[in-house]
Amino acid sequence: MNSPLKYKQTAAPADPVAAPRPDWNLAGVIEALRTSREVTHKIRHQGNIRELPSREALVGVLDGLSAVLFPTHYGKTTLTDESIDYFVGDTLNTTIGVLTEQVRRSLLFTSDHAPDHLLDPVRDDALLKEKATNITRDFIAALPAIRAVLVSDLQAAFQGDPAASSISEVLLCYRGTTAVIYHRLAHQLYRLGTPFLARMIADIAHSVTGIDIHPAARIGDSFFIDHGTGVVIGETCIIGRHVRLYQAVTLGAKSFPADENGVLIKGNARHPVVEDDVVIYAGATILGRITIGKGSVIGGNVWLTQSVPPGSNVSQAQMRNDC
Repeated sequence: MNSPLKYKQTAAPADPVAAPRPDWNLAGVIEALRTSREVTHKIRHQGNIRELPSREALVGVLDGLSAVLFPTHYGKTTLTDESIDYFVGDTLNTTIGVLTEQVRRSLLFTSDHAPDHLLDPVRDDALLKEKATNITRDFIAALPAIRAVLVSDLQAAFQGDPAASSISEVLLCYRGTTAVIYHRLAHQLYRLGTPFLARMIADIAHSVTGIDIHPAARIGDSFFIDHGTGVVIGETCIIGRHVRLYQAVTLGAKSFPADENGVLIKGNARHPVVEDDVVIYAGATILGRITIGKGSVIGGNVWLTQSVPPGSNVSQAQMRNDC
């Protein structure tokens, strides 16, 4: 009988010449970055604000609010009639605390609360916290109304897409639904005086869904974005009720007027008004402060810079003939 093979372990031969450690000059790089950050290229808001709202915290807030609005879809699938209210209350209570702090931080970026306007730091910090609490209270109070509008959006998606088999599928599988939920929440925060926070939420939605909706855009109920990737809705858009958009639709600005110093004028009405019951198909680009009349249908890949009356049916062929 042969004896079992025996393997002898041998250590790797030592490197006779140790490789020299690179000199990264970290101290010099860190010092140069400090000089850039604090002196030569300083971009901190009002010169000294470090307390930025946290994107990570806002993602948690959005998860919590989504679970509060639709607990069995975005919260826990094991909830019962006995446990669901407890879950909603506990989740809302946790979310409120995080949201209030993020609201407080975002208020530092509004003109009324910039450091140059603060005379008594202790008193003004207390006032800032009080305002953040009041805004959060008003926002939370609006959640039932927001949910009611969102249900109309869900029903519009279910009724408008023959591929949708249930409302649950619309909630769990449609990126357009996620974008609209986040927009409804962001828009309410925008209206309550926290535009910076609302814009961050809009960017989170954009990152997750590929749909870019400015939080100031006013959108009526029963709104549906089908497929959705590449949709852009600008700041001053006004969208009516029962409107449906498809992927790659742009509701944008035609031009960007500037003042006498060449600085862009902000906040002027420069995006389209889309009236009730309008359908805009994939790839359409609609620019400027024009009006799409009630009940109109805008065909795919149309480039439109002029208003159309109610009941219009605009196609690529028509646009070519008009040029």
